[in-house]
Amino acid sequence: MMGPAHSLSGAAAWLGVGAATAGAGHPMPWPVLVVGALISAGAALAPDLDHKAATISRAFGPISRTLCEVVDKLSHAVYKATRMRGDARRSGGHRTLTHTWLWAVLIGAGASALAMTGGRWAVLGILFVHLVLAVEGLLWRMARTSSDVLVWLLGATSAWLLADILNKPGNGSDWLFSGPGQEYLWLGLPIILGALVHDIGDALTVSGCPILWPIPIGRKRWHPIGPPKGMRFRAGSWVELKVLTPVFMFLGGLGGLGALDYI
Repeated sequence: MMGPAHSLSGAAAWLGVGAATAGAGHPMPWPVLVVGALISAGAALAPDLDHKAATISRAFGPISRTLCEVVDKLSHAVYKATRMRGDARRSGGHRTLTHTWLWAVLIGAGASALAMTGGRWAVLGILFVHLVLAVEGLLWRMARTSSDVLVWLLGATSAWLLADILNKPGNGSDWLFSGPGQEYLWLGLPIILGALVHDIGDALTVSGCPILWPIPIGRKRWHPIGPPKGMRFRAGSWVELKVLTPVFMFLGGLGGLGALDYI
């Protein structure tokens, strides 16, 4: 799928989680709901860091372009080192390592550990990166016609304000994990969710997605998971734009209302 649909699906997924946790007796404070939806929207773009034309690869200028090259080479090296007899030869790393459940869990766990041990500046850094990506995905028309500096300023300002709001008592820094030193442990959850939703979205396209790596399936370790080929679509096609995008918006609104106990 394309960037806007990925971001919408990530935000909708977190809002749906908010509705589910509210129903289970662990409602999210509204700052957690908002911040989590924005982080998940941004994280839903992150797996494409292995592709030089992706939104995330150009979102932070030369820093993200360089990181993209590193991730692409790393992904390709891991693919070559772990592929089985049934896996095809390939020349790049797109839709390999960063499009797996293991990558999603490791990145989310790393973010949680960083947020808990790194203090306010670590939280601000995580928020900044994901809020910039959320702007690039959800407000892509505005982002495409604005300079990168303006998008970065919007991300930095939003990160600063939201971090202050979260840090106030009762606003959610210790949501779900309330033990000593566990503040912001939950911050990795929307990152994991966003990455997994991205992978599921890509699995619906014609190429599929090796979400289950490194679990072997038949003679392949990088088996492209997806529905039957007749049910798949091309990225950017009318199915994505006219069907899935409105569905994500509807489900996100429904989840938000449920999370806030309006329905």
